[in-house]
Amino acid sequence: MFQIELVEQCKANDRKAQMQLYKQYCEGMYAVAVRFVKDADDAEDMVQEAFIKAFQRIHQFKGEVTFGAWLKRIVVNRCIDFLKSKHQQKVELNEGHLHVSDDEDWSVDDGVTLERVKKAMDGLPEKYRYVVQLFLIEGYDHSEIAEILGISDTASRTRLLRGKAQLKEKLKDVAYGTGS
Repeated sequence: MFQIELVEQCKANDRKAQMQLYKQYCEGMYAVAVRFVKDADDAEDMVQEAFIKAFQRIHQFKGEVTFGAWLKRIVVNRCIDFLKSKHQQKVELNEGHLHVSDDEDWSVDDGVTLERVKKAMDGLPEKYRYVVQLFLIEGYDHSEIAEILGISDTASRTRLLRGKAQLKEKLKDVAYGTGS
């Protein structure tokens, strides 16, 4: 059955179609959620809540993007909301007046493993970690990141640049034995 047909059946509240979409996307959405929340139980909760929200709002799905992309945005937003509520303290800088250059060099020293990169990303401040993860891991562009996080495109670019700089420092510290 085609995805469009499944979505239309879900709009008609067809439980079998909902289960079929759930089975099709559950594993992938769980992988996205666990990258954000780092806890298997919390990730499962985020995915369940995202599917509930998606099925409640499926009439808003217009097919401009794939259902998977639409659902992924719901999962990401739910994870970020969860993490924000978990870490109530937020300090926002006025980043709208900063000059930003696009630096596409994401290379790291040979011998730095993916696990070390992920661990270093976990050590970034929350506002940088979200942007780096959405850009680097999830593949969103700055306008999408800005929309998801409720910030400007400039703030997204600035946070990515600063997050990348901090990430490179953390990886350099690890490579030279001065970090954890």
